[in-house]
Amino acid sequence: MNYEFNWMAVLTGEYRDWIIQGLMVTLKISAISIVLSLLLGTIVTTLRMTKIRVVEWICLSYIEFFRNTPLLVQIFFWYFGSYVILPEAVNQWLYAHDYEFAIGVVSLTVYTAAFIAEEIRSGIISIPKEQMESSRATGLSFIQSMSFVVLPQAFRIVIPTLISQFLNLIKNSSLVMTIGVMDLTYMTRQIESYSFRGFEAFTVATLLYIAISLIVSFAITVYNRKYLRMIKY
Repeated sequence: MNYEFNWMAVLTGEYRDWIIQGLMVTLKISAISIVLSLLLGTIVTTLRMTKIRVVEWICLSYIEFFRNTPLLVQIFFWYFGSYVILPEAVNQWLYAHDYEFAIGVVSLTVYTAAFIAEEIRSGIISIPKEQMESSRATGLSFIQSMSFVVLPQAFRIVIPTLISQFLNLIKNSSLVMTIGVMDLTYMTRQIESYSFRGFEAFTVATLLYIAISLIVSFAITVYNRKYLRMIKY
C-alpha cells in the first residue's frame, strides 16, 4: 500500500467547515423530523383507537404502507411526485425556499411516524382499560381522556423504544443526500470528490454518527435506570 493518510487534510480549512456545515444540517433535519414524527405518530395512534371503522382503516393503511416500503423509494416519491399532489402555491413556496430540505423532512417524518404510532399503541394497550373507562365516567371526552390520562402513562412506558426510533431516524437522514440535501453524508462525499481523501472523510463522518448514536444510547440508559428506580420505590 502506497497510500499516505493525511487526516489534517479533512480536519482543517475549508473541508473542516464543510463537515461542520453538514453536521449542522443533519442535526437540524433530524430534530425537526423527530418532533413532527412524534406528533404525527401520536395523532395517528389516537385516531386509530377511536374504533371508528373508516378512521381506523385509514390509519392502519397508512401505518402498513409506510412501514412496508423502503425509505429511499419514499424519498424519491415525495421529491419527484409531490408537485402532482400539492397545490401549486405550496410548490412555488417550497421551490422558493429549500425544497430538498422540506422534502427530506416530509419523507423522514411520515416514514418514522408509522413506526412511532405502533410503539405508542403498544404503550396504550399496556394501560389497564379501566383507566379509560374511569376517565370517561368522570365526564372527560375521548380526546381528553387520551390526552390527560392514557397517553402520559403510555409515553412513560415506551420512551426507550421511541428513542430507538429517533436514533433510526438520525441514521436514516443520511439518505436525503440522494435528493441534494447537504447533510453530513453529502458534504463528506463532496470532500472525497475534491480531495480524493475518501477514507479519511468517511471515517470522520462515521465517527460523528457513532458519537450521536452513543449520546442517544446514553440517554436511553439513564432513563431506564431512573425509570426502574421509580418502579422499585
